[in-house]
Amino acid sequence: MDLLQAHLVFLANHPFSVVFWSSLIEAAGIPFPSRVILILTPAFLATERDLVRLAIVATIGAVLGDHVPYVAGRLAGTRMLALYCKVTLGSARCIERTLESFRRFGPAALLLSRFSASVRLFASACAGCGRVTYRRYLAFDIIGTVVYTTLCVLVGSLIGERAVVFFTTDRRRWLFLGFAVFAAATLLGYRLWRRFRYGGVLASDIEKVYVTGERG
Repeated sequence: MDLLQAHLVFLANHPFSVVFWSSLIEAAGIPFPSRVILILTPAFLATERDLVRLAIVATIGAVLGDHVPYVAGRLAGTRMLALYCKVTLGSARCIERTLESFRRFGPAALLLSRFSASVRLFASACAGCGRVTYRRYLAFDIIGTVVYTTLCVLVGSLIGERAVVFFTTDRRRWLFLGFAVFAAATLLGYRLWRRFRYGGVLASDIEKVYVTGERG
C-alpha cells in the first residue's frame, strides 16, 4: 500500500489544493473519487476554521466544474444529453424517467442531484439545454453544493482519522477494496443489461421527451 500512503501524504501536505481540483474534475464529468478525498481530508486539518475553509474550497471547485456540463448543454442541446447517455450506458427508459423528473420539479431537482455524480452531471446538462436560466441554475447549484460539502466535511471530521488509519494499517482494507471492485463490476453489468433490454437513446428521442413531454 505504498502508493496509497504516498497519496495520503500528498493530501496531508496540500489538502485545500487537492480538494479544490478533485471537486472540479469530478463535477466536470471526469470520474474521480472527490467524495472520498473530501471525507478523508479533515483528518489532516488542525482547526475548525480549516474545516470551514475546506467546505468553501470544495464548493467553489464543484460549482466551477458544474459549468462544464451546463455550458455544453447550452451549446449542444439534447445532443449533449445523447452523448452523455452513450458514455454512461444509459438506457432509453432511464433517460425518459430522468427527464420526466426534471420536467416536473424543474430547478429543485438540482438541489438533490449533488448527492449523485451521474445525476448531477445529467441535471446540469438538462439545465443548460434551456430549462433553467443561468441565474436560477447558479443559485440552486450553489445551495445544493453547500449542503453537500458541509455534510461531507462534517462526516469527515467524525470518521476521517479512523478512515485514514483503516486504509493504512488495517488488514481488512483488502476486503473493503475487493468489495468496492465487486460493486463497481456489478453496477457496470447492470447498466449493460439495462442498455441491452431497453435499448440506447437517440438525440431525437430525447428531444421528443424533453421538449414535448411525450413518451416514446
